[in-house]
Amino acid sequence: MTPGSAQCQFKMATHMVRFRTWNRAKSFGTAAYRRYSSGGGYPNVSLSIPLPGIPKPVFATVDGREKYETKVTTLENGLRVASQNKFGQFCTVGVLVNSGSRHEAKFPSGISHFLEKLAFSSTAQYGSKDEILLTLEKHGGICDCQTSRDTTMYAVSAEAKGLDTVVGLLADTVLQPRLTDEEIEMTRMAVRFELEDLNMRPDPEPLLTEMIHAAAYRGNTVGLPRFCPMDNVERIDRTLLHAYLRSYYTPERMVLAGVGVEHDQLVSCARKYLLGVRPVWGVGTPSSADQSVAIYTGGIIKTEKDMSDVSLGPTPIPELTHIMIGLESCSFLEDDFIPFAVLNMLMGGGGSFSAGGPGKGMFTRLYLNVLNRHHWMYNATSYHHSYEDSGLLCIHASADPRQVREMVEIITREFIQMGGTPGEMELERAKTQLKSMLMMNLESRPVIFEDVGRQVLATSKRKLPHELCDLISSVTASDIKRVTAKMLRSKPAVAALGDLTELPSYEHIQAALSSKDGRLPRMYRLFR
Repeated sequence: MTPGSAQCQFKMATHMVRFRTWNRAKSFGTAAYRRYSSGGGYPNVSLSIPLPGIPKPVFATVDGREKYETKVTTLENGLRVASQNKFGQFCTVGVLVNSGSRHEAKFPSGISHFLEKLAFSSTAQYGSKDEILLTLEKHGGICDCQTSRDTTMYAVSAEAKGLDTVVGLLADTVLQPRLTDEEIEMTRMAVRFELEDLNMRPDPEPLLTEMIHAAAYRGNTVGLPRFCPMDNVERIDRTLLHAYLRSYYTPERMVLAGVGVEHDQLVSCARKYLLGVRPVWGVGTPSSADQSVAIYTGGIIKTEKDMSDVSLGPTPIPELTHIMIGLESCSFLEDDFIPFAVLNMLMGGGGSFSAGGPGKGMFTRLYLNVLNRHHWMYNATSYHHSYEDSGLLCIHASADPRQVREMVEIITREFIQMGGTPGEMELERAKTQLKSMLMMNLESRPVIFEDVGRQVLATSKRKLPHELCDLISSVTASDIKRVTAKMLRSKPAVAALGDLTELPSYEHIQAALSSKDGRLPRMYRLFR
């Protein structure tokens, strides 16, 4: 390229820039036009004045209350239908059953675990699990089944226009499962694998939760095993499953819940598919269901286990001993449930590796008093488990096996210190954090579905989020002190896993929780 032609191209480019600049200036006005330092320009349009010719925007009003109430209808057979409308083209619909591991007192433990694995397999209308998944796929849907100690939940998320198909599929899954020999054998394999995995995984929290419930409610209701014991895997067959389903899968123990659907449409589908339908196992009677009430016993369950090779690899977890100490709280139907929830949030805690600001709980007591002061502690976390007739507030801690005694004393002292009057700032922070967590969780449609279903199953109605927030706001320091005093009167439940050489006796832990300062009784040894 010659110097002359290059100069000619530069002049043409400069002319084009000026031409565009003039056109923009004519559009927006000379005063509304500025240049970038690079030579380009941009319109200086005010962002605080509405643009001309644009329709006026309509903003959603925010008053802290839900726009739609939860509607509940009870059908002639006792089945409850609950719905919560929500904007969007997708919905979450499911059947919740008042059935779980706590109801297996008259049956071998593990039936609920089997039913969870067998869900959405072949039914009277669908020849296989693949057929069910292909049917849901046409509506962009997914399915899941989860069992807990007191509830079994079958759920589907799909396009709202496929509601009729979804409810029909759910009804068939819950009431007309084939439970073939092949499916039961595959479930046995899946259960065995899950039990092996449970004992090998680095995170022992599910195992400890199982142990603390067994210690707190020895041999009854929520203390019964949630996972199928290995001895029962071969015992559970179709006859036993049908006997259980006949007792507990009755309409009055079920709720059909939906989020993102019209209530009348959901009721219509419920009448079509769930009213007057005879289950494959026959008709049961409500009197055959176990009505046992949870009896808190307290106690200790210990499992000596070599934890040195739980997590190998480039960054192995050190050998740890895990302790969980719990005390009886209250049921979720009692007024004290909210103060206990605030107390649990006030204790907080987490792992020693966590990082973050106040939103992650770095100002909770278990961080400030335990993890920040005792660098050798690997974890300290508070949990609150609540059921329709009892509850359990516990602290899980883990550390090197040589420091187990000191770790236990630190936790017992934290329990005793709960009985003091909490500071105004820490109480307000805990209440704000609890409300924040509640509202953030309820932005998710599946979480709203579970909240609607569980509340209606327990009480036949639902407290809306703003009502719960008002209850949280009304909790006072004296409420925290009162529920703590009540909790400290119960016997402790203790679960211990790992190298337990230095673990104090149950009597010493109980004595520490009955003392004024939470200290363990002193031990004097002649030889070490």
